[in-house]
Amino acid sequence: MNIKQLLIQSIAFMYSMIILIGCGGGEQQTGGSLQEIKGGKFKGGIYRANEMAELRSLDPVGVNDATSHHIADQIYETLLTYDGDLRLQPELAESWEVSPDGMSYTYHLRKGVKFHDDPCFNNGKGREFTSQDVVYSFTRICDARTRTLGAEYFKEKVRGAKEYYDASIEAQANNAPSKVANIPGFVAVDKHTFRIDLVKPFAPFEFYVTLGVTLIHPKEAVVKYGKDFFQHPVGTGPFKFVSWSPERECVLTKNTQYWGKDKDGNQLPYLDGITFSFMKDITNQFVACKNGNLEESYRIPSEFFEDVVDQNKKVKPEYANYKVLNIPALSTQYYGMLYSGKVFSNINLRKALNMGIDRAQIRKFVLKSQSAGPGIHGLVPPTMVDYNGTQIKGYDFDLEQARALLAQAGYPGGKGLEITLQLNNGGGRNLQLAEAIQSQLKKNLGIEVKLKQVEFARHLDEVDAGKVEFFRLGWIADYPDPESFLNLLYGKLVPTNANQPSPINHTRYKNPAFDVIFEQALSETDRLKRMELYRKAEQIAINDAPMMVLQYDEDWRLLQDYVEGYVTNAMDKRMYKFIWFNPAKMQ
Repeated sequence: MNIKQLLIQSIAFMYSMIILIGCGGGEQQTGGSLQEIKGGKFKGGIYRANEMAELRSLDPVGVNDATSHHIADQIYETLLTYDGDLRLQPELAESWEVSPDGMSYTYHLRKGVKFHDDPCFNNGKGREFTSQDVVYSFTRICDARTRTLGAEYFKEKVRGAKEYYDASIEAQANNAPSKVANIPGFVAVDKHTFRIDLVKPFAPFEFYVTLGVTLIHPKEAVVKYGKDFFQHPVGTGPFKFVSWSPERECVLTKNTQYWGKDKDGNQLPYLDGITFSFMKDITNQFVACKNGNLEESYRIPSEFFEDVVDQNKKVKPEYANYKVLNIPALSTQYYGMLYSGKVFSNINLRKALNMGIDRAQIRKFVLKSQSAGPGIHGLVPPTMVDYNGTQIKGYDFDLEQARALLAQAGYPGGKGLEITLQLNNGGGRNLQLAEAIQSQLKKNLGIEVKLKQVEFARHLDEVDAGKVEFFRLGWIADYPDPESFLNLLYGKLVPTNANQPSPINHTRYKNPAFDVIFEQALSETDRLKRMELYRKAEQIAINDAPMMVLQYDEDWRLLQDYVEGYVTNAMDKRMYKFIWFNPAKMQ
């Protein structure tokens, strides 16, 4: 028996013991309860998914990380959503239009949609969703007292949003009621019509109503559960919340009153429920899927990748009984450097680190080519539609120049410099990348890098608060426009008060030259002209090197062969309501 086989058996045993202890048994109870419906599909079964980071919040205003998105998107819904090609589609709004001057967005809401049954409602029965719920949900995004992570998206764009946000900060500081009662730019025109009025045209705004922070929720639930609302979610989505045991599991069940139907008239979702586990290690996750204890494994561990696919990325015979999906992702892995920090305010140091690592070597030997490409251009993935991101000149391996810049920074040969890289715990690819970069910076530049792993929610909180100078993050597009990435470099999103969190511009990078061109792009309605302005702005920021762009992601996913209807997409939006189990493929 080789080491890899021993590893698989050991992990399988450990995982089965966890299942037995926690759930009373490890077998998937899907086959016997499946019922055939129209179109040759089947309904029933429990889908078992895993998230490698801890769930941070199920309060929509706190949803800005992948794990929270993946789970909250099943419970709540937004006004608009996407199809597999990332084209805008109706969701809670069945139609919409934009005024000719680009100043108003009007959404015509679905009628008869109901919130989940919950004790927060009279008699425990979910009531009808209306435009007042949209006004309430969007207003909470702009209220600092909710600990919102989405205010920066709206406060400079929507009429009255900044005044409301500023007043909420003052009210919070003084422990007093807010002096501003509402946001005039969020308008309930009638029961089933909602309008947003902007302060000036903003071309990418059409995508903003798909953001996780805009998931619609009822006031009754927030009032009833108060500060604990983040773990008692109530929405209109295809699945209802059942329970959340931190670091163990989150359980959802089918919403039997869901409004959605498929083209054959079958009510969605097909599944009876979803169980999310929180194994932090990608190898444990992969082996659990391989041994039938999960329906999917998002990403494939580097040490197994060459077992699954050949050099041409074709599936090998050993994995012919699984579905192996892959797609270039609108996602970038990077290390942020706190632009206002004591250490990384030094541009020569930032550039030296960027030129001191060999990204192509890391991609080949650490990731086993499991990425769309090394991060030698900008932050925006080169696969972004219409962007031509390969025109951005980033940083490639240049040892001579890196050493010269390090000396100019005041650290010849790395002497006198010791830095700490903070990353979220869980091992796997993130740790492998960190260890490779740690080794290269020591070997190439003489720099000592300590690695500090912390729990994911804490990591995000500390990065947002500006308490970490060198940190690992990945960014998945919130919507298919470069602005979704370039917001991370927009200086006006950095709070004037250094003690306030900066949940979007994590590096707290500021350059007025970037901001001017970026703002020109935001008001340009011609998409190709807007892309050109985006590229000019991004090049300015990349020249300042506020981050180390590492890799552009390529998403690989192992699925059980009986899983049908999985919609893969470049933003990893999880559309579990379309999944069904095929009993003919179950062993």
